[in-house]
Amino acid sequence: MPGPGDMTKTNYHRRWRIGLWVGGLLVIIMAAVFHEPLWLAVTRLAEFISDREKIQSFISRSGALAPVVFVAIQFLQVVLAPIPGEATGVIGGFLFGTFTGFILSSMALALGSMGNFLIGRFLGRRYVRKIIPVDKLKRFDTLIKRQGVLVLFLLFLFPGFPKDYLCFFLGMTALPFKVFFIIASLGRMPGTLFLSLQGASLYEGNYLTVAVLAGVCLVLAWGIYRFREQIYAYVEKMNHRDSR
Repeated sequence: MPGPGDMTKTNYHRRWRIGLWVGGLLVIIMAAVFHEPLWLAVTRLAEFISDREKIQSFISRSGALAPVVFVAIQFLQVVLAPIPGEATGVIGGFLFGTFTGFILSSMALALGSMGNFLIGRFLGRRYVRKIIPVDKLKRFDTLIKRQGVLVLFLLFLFPGFPKDYLCFFLGMTALPFKVFFIIASLGRMPGTLFLSLQGASLYEGNYLTVAVLAGVCLVLAWGIYRFREQIYAYVEKMNHRDSR
């Protein structure tokens, strides 16, 4: 026979479920009524955070709040416009210097990665399919299957790899949140530091350093893109070897 404590816990969970259902219903009603202006606002915001010059100008005018504004914009860029979030890393280095820009960018990218992961975890595959192209979703399935933490870390290290999409996908797997947070945060750091250094060099007028860093980034990105099929094939070969 259930005791008073069990009854209290049951009532508590029931109230929570009712509250979630009511809240979800209200969100659906609001979205149905205001879907056009909401969609327009989200579209404009996504266009804004994809424009590097507009972002730089906006942050520069924010005064003492510039670091907070920068983190918020980079977070939104990862969640709302899943293009490489490190794109604003150059702006961080340009405006705040190498070290501060690196710290702020790392914070924003970690928060954005967490947001995408939680969206994937709580909204599930049906929602994520609307965000991630089917071919990428299948590739992620292949790359992640039976490879564990090491391959995930390498994927976050690769420049140009769609990490924001990957975060959505990983939210749908059984990967523990703590493990994901460590992998995503540490894996993004080398590239983020590289871009912050590039931005700081640009501010100091050290264009030779900027050119060298940009060249290294381009060569790495081109190499990974050029040999992406071989990389996928190699990982798949590792999959078959481990499954024996």
